[in-house]
Amino acid sequence: MLSRRVLLSGLALTAQAARAPRLGTTLVHEHILVDFIGADQASPSRYNSDEVVRAALPKLRELKARGCQTLLECTPQYLGRDVRLLARLSKESGLRILTNTGWYGANNDKHLPKLAWTEPPEAIAARWTREFREGIDGTKIKPAFQKIGVDAGPLSEVDRKLITAGCICHQQTKLRLHVHTGNGVAATQILEELARRSVPASAYVWVHAQNETDRAVHVAAAKAGAWIEFDGIGPKRLDVHVKAVSEMIQLGYLNQLLISQDSGWYRVGEPGGGTYNGYVYLFDAFLPALRQQGVTERQIRTLLVDNPARVLSSV
Repeated sequence: MLSRRVLLSGLALTAQAARAPRLGTTLVHEHILVDFIGADQASPSRYNSDEVVRAALPKLRELKARGCQTLLECTPQYLGRDVRLLARLSKESGLRILTNTGWYGANNDKHLPKLAWTEPPEAIAARWTREFREGIDGTKIKPAFQKIGVDAGPLSEVDRKLITAGCICHQQTKLRLHVHTGNGVAATQILEELARRSVPASAYVWVHAQNETDRAVHVAAAKAGAWIEFDGIGPKRLDVHVKAVSEMIQLGYLNQLLISQDSGWYRVGEPGGGTYNGYVYLFDAFLPALRQQGVTERQIRTLLVDNPARVLSSV
């Protein structure tokens, strides 16, 4: 299991404590606060933490009441990551909230610092590894995973650099690369880059895999060993997600599937934080729809308990 330290219930605890029974039911891709203004301006000074807590805490408690115990908060640095806020919300909600290291190169690089172009991948990786070893933003809170973003393929030069940095960081820390991936072309190229760096495909979590409509591409990535994450589960695409998960289970890839909603969140810059959508649709609508397709309770436990625990363990 893990030797690293992660944010659990607002405290830095040894990740040996993050075994499946302790993590319990886990959502692997959600957000609490996001600031889309851009890397050069994003800052905690742009919002009031008390206002964010007032908006987020009822949604997190509602999720906890559904039996969820752990949430992976996937907002990276320069896009609104605030580990002190997460620690406070974890303590007040009773949810374990895990945070990340890494940079987000999707959205046409708007959320990348200038360092992404001026530093080599080794130096970028060193920054991420330092957060793992020493803590984030002067705290003892340490990342449980890498969150990287890239646009649709073919990968740009800077996106490829981020993946290279992620591979180096993984080799130093064993943190998996959870990559917001624009399409199947990008996913294929990410797997090629991992292979060049002698990093196993199982170190890669294909975030937003539902955006690739060709099931054969999902199968190829899973066959290579990657994790396939169908997030964005919500009322607008319920049938798409039910079909994707059901088919991948039938094809024999249950043990490489992750599901979540990519939901939330307080939007910095909008009045009152905008519309906060919450996190319970998966439990209230999606799981019943899966059961109607013949997905068993044992398989649902694999999706929500076993697989998240495995993805947070060492590769």
